[in-house]
Amino acid sequence: MKRKGIEVSKAIAEAAKLARVEVVSAYPITPQTHIVEHLAELVANGELEAVYLNVESEHSALSACVGAAATGARTFTSTSAQGLELMHEILFITSSLRLPVVMVLVNRALSAPLSIWCDHSDVMAARDCGWIMLFCENGQEAVDSLIMAYRIAEDKRVLLPVIVNVDGFTLSHVIEPIEFPEQDEVDRFLPPYEALFKLDPERPVTFGAYGMPEIYTEAKYAQEMALVSSKKVIKEVMEEFGKRFGREYKVVETYNMENSKVAFVSCGSINENIKTAIDLLKKDGLDVGLISLRLFRPFPSEEFLESLKNVKRLIVVERSMPQGATNTPIFNEICALIFTRKLDLTVENYIAGLGGRDVLPQEFLELVVNPPEKDHGREYKVLGVRG
Repeated sequence: MKRKGIEVSKAIAEAAKLARVEVVSAYPITPQTHIVEHLAELVANGELEAVYLNVESEHSALSACVGAAATGARTFTSTSAQGLELMHEILFITSSLRLPVVMVLVNRALSAPLSIWCDHSDVMAARDCGWIMLFCENGQEAVDSLIMAYRIAEDKRVLLPVIVNVDGFTLSHVIEPIEFPEQDEVDRFLPPYEALFKLDPERPVTFGAYGMPEIYTEAKYAQEMALVSSKKVIKEVMEEFGKRFGREYKVVETYNMENSKVAFVSCGSINENIKTAIDLLKKDGLDVGLISLRLFRPFPSEEFLESLKNVKRLIVVERSMPQGATNTPIFNEICALIFTRKLDLTVENYIAGLGGRDVLPQEFLELVVNPPEKDHGREYKVLGVRG
């Protein structure tokens, strides 16, 4: 295993090379462009034996992935923000056809106003498209998650696409020390993909046939059951990855939760600032924890509930503002669980870091010791809003 300092975007491309991707479908959009640029270099230099497709839009990028994956190729793409929304039609087709495409989504705020900076409005706008969704806190997690994503997606019990979420700029463009496994180690962990069904002129099959009303519900239910059941495989893959490579991952991870009655809930790179705030609070004698959602779809309900222990107050921090909704996506998931299980705890909803706005550890500290009042007419509070 070798360790080197590298920009996270380029590290993701190196991870795709280690995964021996066979087709890369690429269209540039900030801030994901460095990933496909570096993959282009790897292919051009002969370091990665893959077909590199330059397409004319993000819609075409994912459409090309559908075609490639349907022929049995290990397929990769990446995008951000408006690029994901231009793919929106094909997102549902990819998952419904049960194609194990892996995409790195470098999270970026949706326009308008135009912003190239990070929040999670792009992925949350597509949260119900049937893809498995993982979130990364740092560059090492991004590299490892990409390798695990192929193992998960291609498992015959799963056969679903995976989005690996990486925060734009604040994570994608920083240089971090990252440990890369050796190629032979990855090959043992991730064997060549053998499609269960594929397009082959010698053995014709039909993909995405017309679904009459008499069978449509059953088809969607089967797809949903596959997504829900994928959590078992995700946990197995994470456990095996830890045994092979020495870095342990869980679908729900916790920080300082042993004696904490107050806990933050969030996902992505913002968790590092939350951990800093928790450390500052601990020095003042206050035990506050963090519940980090590494897996968002399928939502890890039981694992989340297990992490609560003695928690009486949850502080949910999200980086998206759903227009016209009562609350934010993760908050709604949590409240549904708490209501159906009749748990006795309070849940607070905060929106932070929209459009890349900094959220400092001190602001998280203040949420614990001096929580603000709710916005007028809203169940959530927007941190840092002016005027």
